[in-house]
Amino acid sequence: MSNPLKMFEITADQIDLVVRAFYTRVRRDPNLAPIFAAHIDTPEWPTHEAKIARFWRNAILREGCYSGNPMRVHLQTPEIQPEHFALWLGLFDEVVAQELPAETARAFSALAHRIGDGFRFGIEQMRQPAGAPPILR
Repeated sequence: MSNPLKMFEITADQIDLVVRAFYTRVRRDPNLAPIFAAHIDTPEWPTHEAKIARFWRNAILREGCYSGNPMRVHLQTPEIQPEHFALWLGLFDEVVAQELPAETARAFSALAHRIGDGFRFGIEQMRQPAGAPPILR
């Protein structure tokens, strides 16, 4: 039986496929690969991908299979800069467009952009010097 609370039509297998294809591209990207390589050793990639797939299944399918604080992880990784999110989202958009039906790709992309924009904004705000005015966008 399909979960009536899910955000849009996608299967867990499709999410897994997108995550694997996305991180294959990340590992080849000259800007993003070094950031990930500093934190994920080659044998750890399957574990990382499984964790991220659980994040997406939780966010989209409402499976309740992920617990964690991805904002905190991103904030605690000083190599991640706000400008990296545009690169990340560009790769993500390429993958979903290639791997998913058009309607599903659009929905997944829109959700990824909302989440990515939130992470970018959070990093910008939290890394502001004490007393600096907030960034208003």
